[in-house]
Amino acid sequence: MKRRIALLLCASMAFVCAVPAGAEPIRWVDFGVPYESLKYAMEQDIATVDQEKHISWIDILALAGCRTGGKCGLTSVKKAAKELKGDRSPEQLLGSLYKYYDYYHSAYSAVLGGLLGNYAIEVDGQWKPQYGLKAFSPIAAGYGYSHCDDFGNSRSFGFQRKHLGNDLMGGLGTPIVAVEGGVVEAMGWNRYGGWRIGIRSFDSKRYYYYAHLQKDHPFAKGLEQGDIVQAGDIIGFMGRTGYSDKENVNNIETVHLHFGIQLVFDESQKECNAEIWINAYHIVRLLSNHRVSLRHTEEGWQRAYPYEDLDV
Repeated sequence: MKRRIALLLCASMAFVCAVPAGAEPIRWVDFGVPYESLKYAMEQDIATVDQEKHISWIDILALAGCRTGGKCGLTSVKKAAKELKGDRSPEQLLGSLYKYYDYYHSAYSAVLGGLLGNYAIEVDGQWKPQYGLKAFSPIAAGYGYSHCDDFGNSRSFGFQRKHLGNDLMGGLGTPIVAVEGGVVEAMGWNRYGGWRIGIRSFDSKRYYYYAHLQKDHPFAKGLEQGDIVQAGDIIGFMGRTGYSDKENVNNIETVHLHFGIQLVFDESQKECNAEIWINAYHIVRLLSNHRVSLRHTEEGWQRAYPYEDLDV
């Protein structure tokens, strides 16, 4: 319990420090950076990490975002990466468009801030530190799934509303893992999401929502609200629960994981009509080749290789 409370305090302090006193928090983010641009910017970031001038993928995307209104096509991203390797600053490169730079940089930092960085895995008793993509696909390695860009589609149960996530279709009981490390902030039954888990990132800016988990056995053994999880830790199993006020009911037609990402720039944006949900489709694509390997033992599911986030 002390460990949970300590982390929650640290996360809260990190959030307070991230928003300067008197600053107006961002109220809306329309995240539309395509997979190809995310991948290229990430590769440039990783390739330059040991060079004299490390080019952050967030800097690249923010520069491209100012010029394209957030569309960030691959051509604009390649241009931005090349320019940032030179001697001119974003302000010099953008001119009058620089007035938008803080917004895009803050928005993209909130979306992507925990996905790339320093981590270590233990192999044969040796910890191997690395820099790169440290977030994982929500679907464990060895399990098939399909998905499409369905953000914003219509939903009707309860009331007419937009779909605020990405649905990943797969097999019943498919292991679901935490995309990013953080604190289990919500866990249990929701009439829309069925058995669901909500995990808040360590910097408090991202809330990951995993819904429609398996009937009868939705959650990883021993997992509780308030627990700390690392990226890639198993948290539950795919199902089709939800659309019911009664708990543990399968009212969803198709087995799938509803995966959502909410941005939180201010705590008043949680549990209200001003929530900021972004399109996670292209992020899920980016993570598709980074999937955690699990093994099943008498004690339950475990990850094959111990993992530690070195930035936390």
